[in-house]
Amino acid sequence: MKHEVPHDLGQAKAKEVADNAFAAYQAKFADYSPKVNWKNDRMAEISFNVKGMTLSGNLEVSDRAIAIDLDVPFMLRPFKGKALEVIETEIRQWISRAKTNG
Repeated sequence: MKHEVPHDLGQAKAKEVADNAFAAYQAKFADYSPKVNWKNDRMAEISFNVKGMTLSGNLEVSDRAIAIDLDVPFMLRPFKGKALEVIETEIRQWISRAKTNG
């Protein structure tokens, strides 16, 4: 299931926001071993470790939204909502900063 965070920054600025948000997430939640691997300017593979299992998926940046699609093993489904909530919070904070700082 894709989860979208809308924005009005344009694709290039939104990718910068996604990079900054993920870097903050990596620092804040290092115990979960978050990883990002950009395939191109719009698409990245992401992963996190929770309870010895891996949540993986894609991060897609478009002109109007940053979309997160996580493939969550059945045993970790209770954590999916929390993971998306934390990621969305980071993205929204960085979108706000990008708007404030130009």
